[in-house]
Order: sequence, then C-alpha cells, then structure tokens
Amino acid sequence: MAVKYEINAVNTGGRKGHVTTGDKAIDSPVIPPDQSGEGVNPEQLFAAGYASCFNGAFDLMIKKGGVRDAEPEVDLTVRLEEDGEGVKLGVDIKAKVKNMSQEDAEKYLEQAHDFCPYSKATRGNIDVDLSVEVVE
Repeated sequence: MAVKYEINAVNTGGRKGHVTTGDKAIDSPVIPPDQSGEGVNPEQLFAAGYASCFNGAFDLMIKKGGVRDAEPEVDLTVRLEEDGEGVKLGVDIKAKVKNMSQEDAEKYLEQAHDFCPYSKATRGNIDVDLSVEVVE
C-alpha cells in the first residue's frame, strides 16, 4: 500500500501538556475540555480534522455526481459521553448543500461517509449521526 501522506505528532503531559506536529503547523498547549485557557483539547483537534476531511469527501462525491455549484458545508460536533465504563466519543455531522434535491443530498452524504478516512477509521467504534439540509 502506497503512503499518500504522513505526519507525526508528539505530546508530553497528556491532557495537561503540549502537542507539536513534525511540521510545526500545530504547536500548542493541551488543556482538558472542562478547563478554559490557552490551548486546545484532543476533541477540538479531532473535530477540526474530521470536519475538514468529511467536507472534502462530501464535495468530491457531489462533483462526481455532476453537481458543480453545491457549496457544501459541514458542521461537526464531537461529544465525550459517559457509557457506564468511562467515556466514549459521539459525533454529529450536520451538512448543508445547495442546488440539488434532498434525495441526492442524502445520497452524496452517505457516499462521503463511506469514503472519508475518518469515517472509515471510526466505523463501528463511535456513534455517528448524519443529517443534511438543502438550502437556497
């Protein structure tokens, strides 16, 4: 299997530490999600990455379907949820798209969920709720 891209990240101190990517694009203190202050938490980083990847996949599926002016947007929420054994992640993906039927929007959203590497990596491991709204 050919590697298309790779990046490493180093964390020291866990949720009360520091994280840096090898290319220094991320170089930030890490704080727990229930604390305020300067820094990011792992859930924020996951939400940003998943939202960006998913919207890229959604846009690709729409374009493969022949729609050129859909302007997709993805609003992705990551939750830490109690599950009886501790905590787990949950995700809501709410998309908006223009210039297509609701049926087509739902079809492209499902195709994006099948294609997106984040969705593939988490499939069967976290609850993901998908929805899409066609807007003018």
